[in-house]
Amino acid sequence: MGYKRYEGETEDELIYRICSEKEQIGTWEEVAYVLNSLLGQNYSESAYRKKFQAFNKIMIANQAKFADSDALLQELKEQQRELEKERKKLQTEKLEYNQWLREQARDEMFEEKVIDCIRKNKDNNTKIEYIKPEHNDMEWQLNIADCHYGKDMKVYGLMGEILNEYSPEIFEQRMRDLFNKTVEKIKMFNIKKLYVNNLGDSTEGFIRNSQIWSLRYGVIDSAINFGNFMAEWLRELSKHTIVVYNQTSGNHDELRLLDGKKNEHLCESSDKIISNIIKIKNEDNPNFTIVENKTGFIFENVAGYNCLGIHGEVPNLAKSIKDYSEIYGINIDYMIGGHKHFDEYCNCGVRKGAVGVGSIMGIDDFSMRIRKSADASAKLCCYESGKGKIADFTIVLN
Repeated sequence: MGYKRYEGETEDELIYRICSEKEQIGTWEEVAYVLNSLLGQNYSESAYRKKFQAFNKIMIANQAKFADSDALLQELKEQQRELEKERKKLQTEKLEYNQWLREQARDEMFEEKVIDCIRKNKDNNTKIEYIKPEHNDMEWQLNIADCHYGKDMKVYGLMGEILNEYSPEIFEQRMRDLFNKTVEKIKMFNIKKLYVNNLGDSTEGFIRNSQIWSLRYGVIDSAINFGNFMAEWLRELSKHTIVVYNQTSGNHDELRLLDGKKNEHLCESSDKIISNIIKIKNEDNPNFTIVENKTGFIFENVAGYNCLGIHGEVPNLAKSIKDYSEIYGINIDYMIGGHKHFDEYCNCGVRKGAVGVGSIMGIDDFSMRIRKSADASAKLCCYESGKGKIADFTIVLN
């Protein structure tokens, strides 16, 4: 059924008439739809329902009020104010909703413009070409020092704890640990050839009378036992990579015969026994080479860099690079030494350096007297052609 507004009918009269026909129209939402269509408004059903209820309340409560035009006018004004408030609420909601829509639209428009701009200009970017990496040749060097085989001792701390314990058995245990960790690195980095440098003091020797309390074996027995162990150790290592072995003697390797003094019999050294045992036991080993330098030092070219290995009895290992270079008339890039029983590295210029190697033994009574301590360790160094020493691994053994 169609509904319309009668000619001369006021807004209040229309509202009251239509609300009175609610039963015929249906729900209050449908009543609000009809009235909003006729009035051109967007009020909720509660606004019309409340106004209709107010009309009925006034009429039922006091019929006399309807005869009094002033009272009716006042009531209608109050209802008009209520409708105006509802209208303002709707307007406020519309304003806030429209503001939210504008903000959303601005954000979406900005994003669309940016994406469109990127797509238009993506072909103007310089294309990055893949550069195939070129790896220079790398060579590896394993440095050990100060094994002091034959020494049997314990170093105690302030609370009675053992700071370091050493014996031939512990030496062998640490060397097996070093073997496993070295093989791990060989596999990890696919090492095809390994320079193994023994920087001296392989045996504890007998250079002072006080040592008699800490020696397990005699000097010759220590050298033979150490030589046999190292010969087998190097032979096993050569099953995993090509081994080039060098060694130099230390101050404890000297055989000070007939109460000889330091440096009095340099040619008499237990390292000769050791090197001969290693050489003889590996003479049929195609993966093993022992290098013997007539100077008694270790000299090798690793990845194009001259490395000189000494025991390390010099005041300053870094400054000795210049001294040895002048003595032998050859450029030395890296100086490698032990003796001090602790690990260190000093950069001496562009692709030049001094490598201090820790000891297999670790701290001992001498270390405690000079107040120096460090882990028992060995050092694995990597050299790259054109780059010098690019990495080293301190292999801790205690």
